[in-house]
Amino acid sequence: MTPAAAEAKSFGWQCVPFARMFSGVNLFGNAFTWWNGAIGKYDRGTAPKAGAVLVFKATGAMRVGHVATVSKIVSDRIIKVTHANWSLINGHRGQVENDVTVIDASPANDWSQVKVWYAPIKSIGIKAYPVYGFIYGGKALVKAASDVANDVSAKADVAQGSEKSAA
Repeated sequence: MTPAAAEAKSFGWQCVPFARMFSGVNLFGNAFTWWNGAIGKYDRGTAPKAGAVLVFKATGAMRVGHVATVSKIVSDRIIKVTHANWSLINGHRGQVENDVTVIDASPANDWSQVKVWYAPIKSIGIKAYPVYGFIYGGKALVKAASDVANDVSAKADVAQGSEKSAA
């Protein structure tokens, strides 16, 4: 767990300020407004990437939408997210959940609808929520890319060292 996520667990959080802090995507307003608010500031798309922010549309039960940061890609239709204020945990809202499973439930496999792990039932929820897509480019995405680059660089150094010792 990151220090930011650990600190956030001790407070009651709404999804927007937590996502802004955790992802580095510096947008304001209700969660559903982030999609249009990202125009000209961040890239957007329909493919999940580690560090991207998943933006849920406003619905009757979720009047202001929801945002969650992608923490891991599991497969082409399953991701993990870290987010706040989704599940009722120990009788309280505002909790931070780490690496929660989200499944692409869209008929076209395009991430336009998702089902999300819901702690009170200890399972994926039964409702499919409409989403706009993913916002890319926050510090979490930059850090994920940096980690990959560092990993590749380290492997290249090891391989190069092996070649030198073999020569």
